[in-house]
Amino acid sequence: MGVSVHNPRDGGFLVQPNNMVAQIGRLRELLETIFTRSRVSVGTRRSAACTPDSVEAGRLALAAAGGLLTERGHYSRLQLARRVLAEYSELGEDGKLAFLTGLARDYAADPAAIRKALADYDAAPSPLRLSRVGKAAEAPRQEILRQLNQAPMATHALVNMRADIQRYVTTAPDLQALDDDFVHLLRSWFNRGFLVMRAIDWYSPADLLERIMRYEAVHSIATWDALRDRLMPSDRRCYGFFHPALGDEPLIFVEVALTEAIPDSVQALLAPDRMVLSPEDARVATFYSISNCQAGLAGISFGQFLIKQVAADLAAEFPALETFVTLSPIPGFDNWLRRAAAGGDQEAIVSLAHGEPTPDWDAQDERTRRRMALAARYLVVERNEKGRPADAVARFHIGNGARVERLCWLGDTSTRGNAQSGGLMVNYLYDPSRTSANIEAHGRFGTVDVSPEVSRLAGLVRPPLRLRA
Repeated sequence: MGVSVHNPRDGGFLVQPNNMVAQIGRLRELLETIFTRSRVSVGTRRSAACTPDSVEAGRLALAAAGGLLTERGHYSRLQLARRVLAEYSELGEDGKLAFLTGLARDYAADPAAIRKALADYDAAPSPLRLSRVGKAAEAPRQEILRQLNQAPMATHALVNMRADIQRYVTTAPDLQALDDDFVHLLRSWFNRGFLVMRAIDWYSPADLLERIMRYEAVHSIATWDALRDRLMPSDRRCYGFFHPALGDEPLIFVEVALTEAIPDSVQALLAPDRMVLSPEDARVATFYSISNCQAGLAGISFGQFLIKQVAADLAAEFPALETFVTLSPIPGFDNWLRRAAAGGDQEAIVSLAHGEPTPDWDAQDERTRRRMALAARYLVVERNEKGRPADAVARFHIGNGARVERLCWLGDTSTRGNAQSGGLMVNYLYDPSRTSANIEAHGRFGTVDVSPEVSRLAGLVRPPLRLRA
């Protein structure tokens, strides 16, 4: 037996299983949340001068959070955690900043306690005393965050709180230590063992599909028809990682095209009038868009696990697949090219003097070769201040063991693609027999695995240049 549920995508109805236990559980959670929030709103009325936008409101919420360190009753502590999260969610920018800066400042580790623990260890080293050094060095705010996370639906609220920190930290550098604490805890709460990979298709819940449209960060999806073209055809796949505490909120998702050959143009790949390929005839799986969805989880890597699991699942489903590649943007190239020219780089100066690439630039044109050579150099030679590949997307794929396989001339001629890289794109090749060795070589020596074609463009010689990070 099923329950008819309205489907806002097409005005029709979907039939879903009638799981009474699950429905009752969700209803109980909803009523409990409403009850809790009503208690918070009644029990914590602020004076007219203490509006949610005020600094004082943030300080009051912080004082309540500090109570989590001393409250002993489990139920009372749970209610207090709910109250703190509810109050924080109502704060304006000034109130949130006051809460977070107070949390960073007032609940830091005690230097005196750290010095005493270190002195005790120096006097008589032992595993127990070393453990006490670690405990003394842990800021009490970490325990506050753990207690907050005990409340229902708290994990997503804390992820959003960390997103707030990311917005404020550039102008409030004292928040960096608090951000480090968040990263430490979130890496534990979101480790690979808790993540669930799910296929996403045109028949997935409408609210999830709306999130896919909203979170798409590489090639925007403007309409439901465009989304259907990416999810419904038999030669298209989409997969996402989910966490039990976040429900249908994806952490990251990847869009895949099954093709006969390695593609070099996203326009052709996404053309609405293209011929749909039978998946059994596909020889290439192309990852053409990878989008992180939660700003509060920046710096916590999921993509490497997602790509590897998707590749393994597709290989099992379609044994004829031979190649796994990306069709990736080069988002930092244009800015780097302009900085290089401003710094006196003659190749960059001459290339920019030719103007922006246009469709009439021939692939063998001298202007084209120069721009391609500069792009190859940017991807495999240039480094950032930490000694890693200068381009963010290149850092991700090279760090995950991919090879820089091919540059794609005018691969993305959209407004965004032209602004980022003059329309250039790149294929990164994931060869299962080489990825582990590539990860090890890159981590230890800074080695970048590069195809002969890209090596020649970059002016390198084989074997790939070994660059220390």
